[in-house]
Amino acid sequence: MTGSNRSTGAPTGSTTTGEESGTATATAVTIAGSDADFRADTSRSFLSRLYTGTGAFEVIGKRRMWYLVTALILAVGIISIGVRQFTFGIDFEGGTQISIPVSQGITSQSVEDIVGKALGSAPDSVQTAGSGSSETVQVRTDALSAEQARAVTVALTDAYAPTLKAADVSISEVSSTWGREITEKMLLALAVFLVIVFVYIAVRFDREMSIAALATLFFDIICTAGVYSLVGFEVTPATVIGLLTILGFSLYDTVVVFDKVSENTRSVLQTTRRTYAEQANLAVNQTLMRSINTTIISVLPIIALMVIAVWLLGVGTLKDLALIQLVGVVVGTYSSIFLATPLLVTLKERRREIARHTARVLDRRAAIAAGQDPDVGNTPPRRRPSRAATGRGAAEDDTPTAPSGKRRRAR
Repeated sequence: MTGSNRSTGAPTGSTTTGEESGTATATAVTIAGSDADFRADTSRSFLSRLYTGTGAFEVIGKRRMWYLVTALILAVGIISIGVRQFTFGIDFEGGTQISIPVSQGITSQSVEDIVGKALGSAPDSVQTAGSGSSETVQVRTDALSAEQARAVTVALTDAYAPTLKAADVSISEVSSTWGREITEKMLLALAVFLVIVFVYIAVRFDREMSIAALATLFFDIICTAGVYSLVGFEVTPATVIGLLTILGFSLYDTVVVFDKVSENTRSVLQTTRRTYAEQANLAVNQTLMRSINTTIISVLPIIALMVIAVWLLGVGTLKDLALIQLVGVVVGTYSSIFLATPLLVTLKERRREIARHTARVLDRRAAIAAGQDPDVGNTPPRRRPSRAATGRGAAEDDTPTAPSGKRRRAR
């Protein structure tokens, strides 16, 4: 009686029959496809569904709507880039930069008026930088001749005498060569980055995920550039450097979602309960809260950097770097959730095996709705029997071999 209550597995040294092999295979398929029995829980509250990732948010099923939203964003960005273009900094366009220390009576508005009268035209831009005793007014103009620079210096010292002296006025020429070199190196680095990304994702996952990831990165670039063009933010070398940083963040978030999609869809073709798109939507829901948390944690220090750069230090480079990162993080979060995975599903459903599997799942559900047997004609493909079960050494009958009681010699 004691022996009859033990495990039902085959005894040591026994031969596995074809029937037992088929049963083991069916059990493995059932266990591997257990996630196909998942059903979205829509009865919970919004925050509960968001935190637990129950699959109740339909992202993939509404991908056409997200495609339209994405296309609208791209259209606005491209039109803005073509019509408004960009506001390039002095490092890209070249010119003259005039720096004046701020003291009593010196304001950016008064400096703009004095420089404009001295040159006969308004300067390109006037802004303050720094804070406290190091605060300065920086004026950007076209390239000035020696006579024009001398006239501006005289006009400023006469207006703010005796507080401001000629030695306090700093006038420097900035060439556009450096900005052009930075742009060329950025484009080269971007091309190398995209090639490495495509190869890595194709090796780590598959070709469709590589295409979806690259499309997401191109969207991030165009959307971020469109925001700069639309709002009129100044493009500086720090902006160009920050662009590569946000692409890394967007790619990281996309790869995390793709990894969960790969995990959820690993055995989806072995069942007829859920489609590839539904399993991918579940993966998006399971990583949605993580993406939101990552974005919040990334945005908080960026905002702190902007506050320190603008109100405390007044450092323009930090402000430009933080601004591009803030825009890029928000854009990257949107694209990794609402563009990357929906595009992946669209590409996957063009495969024959995925399309046939989706049709089988829909046919099974239609049969259930009609009150028919859902398993008729929808049996998932079974694996071929092993050579041990079909070869010459296999037993001719289905009678299990009695255990011999001998231990198999360890090899």
